[in-house]
Amino acid sequence: MKKITLLFFFLNTFFLFAQKEISGVVKDNSGSGLPGVNIVEKGTSNGVSTDINGTYKIKVQEGATLIFSYVGYKSVSKNATGSILNVDLASEGGQELQEVQIVGSRNSKRTVVNSAVPIDIISMKELTTQSGKIEINQLLQYIAPSFNANKQSGSDGADHVDPASLRGMGPDQTLVLINGKRRHQSSLVTIYGTRGRGNTGTDLNAIPASSIKRIEILRDGAAAQYGSDAIAGVINIVLNDNIDELTGSITYGTFNTNAKGDFLPGTANTKNYRLDENGNGNTYGKNKSFDGNTIKIGANYGVAIGDKGGFANFTTEYFTKEKVLRPGYDFRKGFGEASMDSYNFSLNMAVPISEKSKFYAFAGRNYRDTDAYAFTRNSGGANVVESVYPGGYTPRITSIILDNSVTAGVTTETASGWKVDISNTYGINKFHYTIKGTMNPSLLEASPLEFDAGGHSLAQNTTNFDFSKNYSTVLEGMNLAFGAEYRTENFIVFAGEQGAYTTYDINRQPITNPATQSPPIDPISGDPRPGSSQGFPGYSPSNVVDKNRSNLSLYADSEFDITKEFMVSGAARFEKYSDFGSTINGKLASRLKITKNINLRGSVSTGFRAPSLVQSYYGLHFTNIDAGGATEILLSPNNSPVTKSFGIQDLKEETAVNGSLGVTANFGDFTATVDGYMIKVKDRIVLTSYFDASGKGLGVDQAQFFANAANTKTLGLDLVLAWKKHIGDAHVSATLVGNINDMKITKVNNGNLDAETFFGAREQAFLLASAPKNKFGLNLNYANKKFDSGLAFTRFSKVVLVDYGGEDDVYSAKISTDLTFGYQLNKQLKLTVGSNNLFNVYPDKQDEQGNTEAGGYWDAVQMGFNGAYYYARLGFKF
Repeated sequence: MKKITLLFFFLNTFFLFAQKEISGVVKDNSGSGLPGVNIVEKGTSNGVSTDINGTYKIKVQEGATLIFSYVGYKSVSKNATGSILNVDLASEGGQELQEVQIVGSRNSKRTVVNSAVPIDIISMKELTTQSGKIEINQLLQYIAPSFNANKQSGSDGADHVDPASLRGMGPDQTLVLINGKRRHQSSLVTIYGTRGRGNTGTDLNAIPASSIKRIEILRDGAAAQYGSDAIAGVINIVLNDNIDELTGSITYGTFNTNAKGDFLPGTANTKNYRLDENGNGNTYGKNKSFDGNTIKIGANYGVAIGDKGGFANFTTEYFTKEKVLRPGYDFRKGFGEASMDSYNFSLNMAVPISEKSKFYAFAGRNYRDTDAYAFTRNSGGANVVESVYPGGYTPRITSIILDNSVTAGVTTETASGWKVDISNTYGINKFHYTIKGTMNPSLLEASPLEFDAGGHSLAQNTTNFDFSKNYSTVLEGMNLAFGAEYRTENFIVFAGEQGAYTTYDINRQPITNPATQSPPIDPISGDPRPGSSQGFPGYSPSNVVDKNRSNLSLYADSEFDITKEFMVSGAARFEKYSDFGSTINGKLASRLKITKNINLRGSVSTGFRAPSLVQSYYGLHFTNIDAGGATEILLSPNNSPVTKSFGIQDLKEETAVNGSLGVTANFGDFTATVDGYMIKVKDRIVLTSYFDASGKGLGVDQAQFFANAANTKTLGLDLVLAWKKHIGDAHVSATLVGNINDMKITKVNNGNLDAETFFGAREQAFLLASAPKNKFGLNLNYANKKFDSGLAFTRFSKVVLVDYGGEDDVYSAKISTDLTFGYQLNKQLKLTVGSNNLFNVYPDKQDEQGNTEAGGYWDAVQMGFNGAYYYARLGFKF
């Protein structure tokens, strides 16, 4: 034992004295110190970042190799032979062949610290190793100040795709780019109790987290630069390009089922109430303390192509999650998150063609198999056939979601210095619904218990021609850019099988003449039996859509460094749509260096968002169930004569005016950005309230429509304060991020229609609750050699919704706590354990009448309704 102890003593002494301290300055292409450069000792997790002046200091082993990396530059490897090591990234490694643009600027010389607009740069490698969140939306929810996303329940397709937003705007008012190229949207429109009712958005969770190098979030209006959908800002996802390294992780997690609050008689207490595969009530086995078990396996690997910087980077990811079940009312016994099996694959590649030209391509495929509970059909209703489902049943909405995309392009630089980028991007999102554990009550015992309900798809093809040139000799620097974009879109709704949408008569024949045909009568309630698959009615031939449109846009973008301290930029964009006309938008932005360490920045712009094809042509007949019973509702397409008969006008584009003013400060270990903003949006497209349709001969009780229903004005403030320090071998950091967001409805565009009927208090509350009034997060991190830890506190402010009874559902402010510990087992393996929402905090339980939108004790607000999540992750790198 003494020999072993002495051996360890001598080894530790050897490594201690074998360490040496290296310091130096990292410069950019102008010769100035470059802040925020990542410096890592090769083969270890030992690393630092340069300060505001580009200086750094790090202790490494004798003979170590340092890797210097920064956005827009190739990584540089240097042997640490001396105590001073200065690096010029521009001359040592050169700009990347396709210079990586920081979103919000087409100037390859621009960096985040000298930009005129607020930009967050989020390193996914660092984030995913220090957090238990495993989907993109949840990762961003807790790290980006004004990003918000929540899981849904009882919201049909929105149970399977999370709506997300920036600055409280709609999910369709944030543009998503992949490697700077426009990403297609989801074909799903959210129509139930979700944020962004009536909106379509981009499914960020279809992109594997393991494939992402970093995420850039532009928190500023950018329609003049990037086109429609960029009213709230832009999210640019940059894919991995590393080679000769296999990285990945295996994660297991589970949720605590101990939902806080008293349970009501007859409700679904998660400790003793479970549903079987067909959605029937069942008590079995021991009480479950955990549910929603998740497993995620991801791997990323890159290979070199040739010897001139070409590469191909591959990612594969598998994610499976069981259902989460939480307390619900009697008509909602399946309240909780959907189960999911997801398979992801992505490719990112580039191949040099010549010294200044290259071919690039990236592609992705996501396959998702989901399963969610709909609202319960209880005994006593005409939709329950007791001989088939004694005591009632809870249908399940399952879906197969396919999301595919591919981009290919060529970049080159002409002899005169113009950079040319020509590319084409195609993407398609497809939902296909199957309803299980259900029935068509009008078929009685002859009804199938599973139906193909049809689905929808949205395809988008975008061709880009981009040109830019930097003039270093004009003023202190000038960048010009211009280009064109041509985009086509195709929206399809396809019908399900006949039994999924049809009501049958007593002879089991489809009812085509209500005057001569009648459905069976329920002997208990005396009501006629409804048709269609319960839980989600299938799309019928009358719902079928196949619509196309095209869009041509031209833009010009310029930046002028008037002096080294003062920069001005401007952009203008013309867009012409085949289905509603044209629009011109502009933007001005500026940055002024007040002192060496303080910048003042601001912008003003106009913006727009074209009505989506989904909003223009989507329609559905569905059943709404609450504590008061079932209501038949028709969501009528905007182009339908039925819609016009209610006085609803044709959709037109949303228009916006954005303004921002901010200050950035950087003092050695401390940086700060504070940005105020104003967003005025006219003619926002949302869902109306319910109109009485009982006397219209439509076979429904109520009707609902897409409309340019409201004008809004949002005032807000984004705050990011960051401090990091090296103390000996330890690295400590603290970051405070916050968003204050106050949205007001300045006008309801009801025309001659009754304002409450057109867009009443309940629908207004959903719009205003798109984000909490404020959200603040404090993230504390500590790392020392092989050990690291993180502690995060996130405070969500009060949220108020209006329930079916017309009463306010008030969700008071809550704080969620995350804790994580990591240990580097060896050079290849790292173990991380932790908890999200460590103290099992839930939103406030609502009233005993069961009037919440989702039929559970809570709506999809704030930190969600799953409670504490515990996880363990084994990361690997070879």
